[in-house]
Amino acid sequence: MVSIYKAKAKAQGPQHLTLTVERWDHEAQSIAYHDGKICFVQGGLPGETVKVKLNEQKPQYNKGKVQTVLNASPLRIQPACPVAGQCGGCQLHYVGAQDSLTLKQQAVAQLLSHQLKITDLPWQPALSAGNTGYRRKARIGIWYEKSTKQFQVGFRKEQSHEVLAVSECLVLSPVIAKVLSVLHDTLPKLKHGPVITHAEVFDADGQAYVIVRHIKELTAGDVELLRQSWPEAYWYGEAEPEQLTPWQANTPEPSYSLALSGREPLRLAFKAGDFIQVNAAVNQLMVEQALQWLAPTVDDNILDLYCGIGNFSLALAASGAKVLGLEGVPAMVKRARDNAKANGLANCEFAHVDLHLPWPKAAWNKPDFQKILLDPARAGAPGAVDEIARLKPAQILYVSCNPTTFARDAKVLLAKGYRIAKIGVMDMFPYTSHLEVMALFDTVRQ
Repeated sequence: MVSIYKAKAKAQGPQHLTLTVERWDHEAQSIAYHDGKICFVQGGLPGETVKVKLNEQKPQYNKGKVQTVLNASPLRIQPACPVAGQCGGCQLHYVGAQDSLTLKQQAVAQLLSHQLKITDLPWQPALSAGNTGYRRKARIGIWYEKSTKQFQVGFRKEQSHEVLAVSECLVLSPVIAKVLSVLHDTLPKLKHGPVITHAEVFDADGQAYVIVRHIKELTAGDVELLRQSWPEAYWYGEAEPEQLTPWQANTPEPSYSLALSGREPLRLAFKAGDFIQVNAAVNQLMVEQALQWLAPTVDDNILDLYCGIGNFSLALAASGAKVLGLEGVPAMVKRARDNAKANGLANCEFAHVDLHLPWPKAAWNKPDFQKILLDPARAGAPGAVDEIARLKPAQILYVSCNPTTFARDAKVLLAKGYRIAKIGVMDMFPYTSHLEVMALFDTVRQ
């Protein structure tokens, strides 16, 4: 008889640890150590002693979540949100928004100083605005439980696909906050309510829009019930991804405005499914700071990469500079062109380019740009930063929603002879672990 040897599973360590938090990392995780091993902990504050339940144990690290605070930080507060710690939307309601911004900025500064080997980065004041009612766009989870014939309306639970029922949300814009109660009250009245899987809602400068995602067609009666449940809002149905059907005749195109010094505000139109910055107030501050740092003039040729619908491009062009915006999504390119025309900006052009591939031979692909702005997605701009450096602009303004990929791309620019002249953070999402970065690179050596 053959005897098959099976290696005995290596015993894990204790499932609960008592730890002292040293600091936050750039993802707002608490950092502590146990027997020399680093522990990443959710829910702790620097200086606290906490009891932690481990959910992952690896040879190099542990991961866990605070179960009990044994010695609380003076920064710890009672969350104002009744579902804090359960809802996956916000992670940091146990600390005030200003204190969490300070801790997040310290963590990002430490990450970048370590990654870039620069101890004295030229930090500028952080950009922040209101801490509540700031989200002008949100995705609402909907789940129909067949056994109870009840709907769950709210947001995904923390680290879960399950929907947590939420009756109100502190960070939703007051214009769209009503959506939670509207859907909660109306879905049970629909004939085919269970075919609705989620909804998206957004605030377009004070006007509410709702997109209802449904996997089968709704009856005319169901559509009318939804419309009448919130008649002030404009409703769309989405039976297939990106195929939106307005439920009202003559539905106006959504748009938002950007105020500019010395001229009429810009108005940027967008489609219901387009990407726009979630925090309108911080977006305004971010565009203003970009203009201040780049100081565009009528003599400048400026390249705007990952330009979207023209959030930065139009503001730069309004200063008199000649601007070319590049974007990888053809529909967004069309939107940007339409926005430039609607705002009377003939000095602003747009083109469709996949910026992560080797750049094509084109009339624009030559070192004629004095200044370049890029605002990539979380993956950053791998490959594109090499192409940018090849064009040798005098200044590069990098707007990032991911400090880790920013650090990777910044290393490339630093190696190509650039330096960081200014850098700052933007608190686009208070009460969450996210923090945006803006950095101005130039070729001047001190």
